[in-house]
Amino acid sequence: MTTKPCTICRGRVQEFHDFGMQPLSDAFRRPGDESQEYLFRLAVGMCLDCTMVQLMEEVDRDKMFHESYPFISGGSAGMRAHFEGVATRFLENTTGRGDDFVVELGSNDGTMLSHLADAGMHHLGVEPSAGVARLAVEKGVRVLGDFFEEESAVRIRGEHGPATVIYAANTLCHIPYLDSVFAGVDELLAPDGIMVFEDPYFGDIVEKTSFDQIYDEHFYLFSARSVQELARRHGLELVDVERLPVHGGEVRYTLARAGAREVSDAVTVMIAAEERSGLTEPATLEAFSLRVSDIRRDLVAALTDLRAQGLSVVGYGATAKSATVLNMCGIGPDLIPRIFDNTPAKQGLLTPGSRIPVVDSADFPDPYPDVAVLFAWNHAREITARETGFLDAGGRWLLYVPRVHEMSEPAPEPVRV
Repeated sequence: MTTKPCTICRGRVQEFHDFGMQPLSDAFRRPGDESQEYLFRLAVGMCLDCTMVQLMEEVDRDKMFHESYPFISGGSAGMRAHFEGVATRFLENTTGRGDDFVVELGSNDGTMLSHLADAGMHHLGVEPSAGVARLAVEKGVRVLGDFFEEESAVRIRGEHGPATVIYAANTLCHIPYLDSVFAGVDELLAPDGIMVFEDPYFGDIVEKTSFDQIYDEHFYLFSARSVQELARRHGLELVDVERLPVHGGEVRYTLARAGAREVSDAVTVMIAAEERSGLTEPATLEAFSLRVSDIRRDLVAALTDLRAQGLSVVGYGATAKSATVLNMCGIGPDLIPRIFDNTPAKQGLLTPGSRIPVVDSADFPDPYPDVAVLFAWNHAREITARETGFLDAGGRWLLYVPRVHEMSEPAPEPVRV
């Protein structure tokens, strides 16, 4: 276990789990490509001063976010509905002035901003991955093809004026150089504006042992306490928090300029709950690490046993998260011969590192396998509702969060807390 300086406060980050050498989670490969893959050591630690959870090694942003980046924000019906709700909230809660301006960082395919564009609201997406940015433009979304930092913020303000809202979903956790991002926020945000971002919640990751949320693109794993400290260091204040059921458990954080808005009681309540649960205590992190090791052992044993019985086993959902699971466990085509996925950009390719073929989920029933490992477990309700014939045919869903187990019934309706 090693230490490093914190990227937020320069305090000491203590490593608490090492996942071994990993490939880029979205670096899918063409069959026959034998070129050497880029590998890095995936390990996670917590700052002993500001409590920010972060990766021990940083991957160059240009290696992850590029022309052929395959993740699509609107890839599931559940997320499309979620982002429509976000857009509705912004439309209802802005002032109605003609100078209202909403900026989304990491706007991807424009799923959220397309609703604002349709309503005629002044908006801008900032997206460095050209392929998904083109999809947004096709929806009528205005997009700046760039990374967001102080220089790009100056250009945006000069052309569009200050932002009423700066929004980001599953984006800030990707960015190690947050100092530069918050310098851009300071430049662009209106005096009474808000910054709203939502990302995976470290409290949920620990509670559910959803360790696959830890991969190259998730450099930070936020908590209310660490975000409060992050905001303070940049002249901002955490004024509200909201738990979200999407992506296996997220929190929506709302920041404002210090003293500009009243702080919600929800902030105090969440930070107190984090302290009561011992979220930042060494014993809690050590217990989490031990549970991850148990899951690795149990998942490999379960798959080995199923294959020894002669049962057909597949994966469902070639997610970025699955790269952590497959490569940490050493799972390859011998245990999972193929993974079904509905993302055209991934179909026909091989998973990073493990090199398991990705096939169209439309072929899942032809014929149904005996067992399917649900790597896209955070979309379990949507997937099981779509694949009802699998259980009817005697199929079994195998999950590894919060432990290795079979899901014999369709996933329940998620609870919003």
